[in-house]
Amino acid sequence: MTTSAKYRGLYWLLFFVFTILFIYAIIARWEYLTMILPFVCTFFVLAMDII
Repeated sequence: MTTSAKYRGLYWLLFFVFTILFIYAIIARWEYLTMILPFVCTFFVLAMDII
């Protein structure tokens, strides 16, 4: 059985970028706050290699 290398660094970077954007949206009371949350959750799952 062969295993392939998984490069998850980009997913971690995108997760942290969207998390910072999410925190900024909370502080700034941005009305499109809920549009950022799916990206945070998706990139966290991909970075942790859950799926």
